[in-house]
Amino acid sequence: MRLVIIAAGRIRPSPERVLLEDYLERATRLGRSIGLGPAAETEIDNRGFDDAGEETAALLAAVPDGARRVILDERGRALTSPDFAAQLAAWRDEGARAAAFLIGGPDGFAEPARKGADLVLAFGPMVWPHRLVRVMLAEQLYRAVSILTGSPYHRD
Repeated sequence: MRLVIIAAGRIRPSPERVLLEDYLERATRLGRSIGLGPAAETEIDNRGFDDAGEETAALLAAVPDGARRVILDERGRALTSPDFAAQLAAWRDEGARAAAFLIGGPDGFAEPARKGADLVLAFGPMVWPHRLVRVMLAEQLYRAVSILTGSPYHRD
């Protein structure tokens, strides 16, 4: 099952870009042995959209066929890392082709997208800079893969 981060906006070369790519590479390398990966990112140019609805439509259009959709939103569910790993494993075992993690722009997502998601996920009630959310998500994907493989990276 592919793991795809679909995010509004671009991250230029920066420390965040380096971390993001490192965690995605780690998740890809380790995840292959358990049917998770590759892990990748797709950036959506969000310049010129008039509202959250247009941006949401562009993000949803990038979701691969057969993917489970996860919307990142501070009003979503907060999961422990083991619970997040278990959710990914359950989707993989159900035959999902991909899990797509959508990170919107500053105005968030239009309500229909939230309602149609397989999971609305929060990294707590605080609002985080979107560049950091990408890094945090990539790290959690790597952590989930490490949990599922029994790697010592995650310690309960």
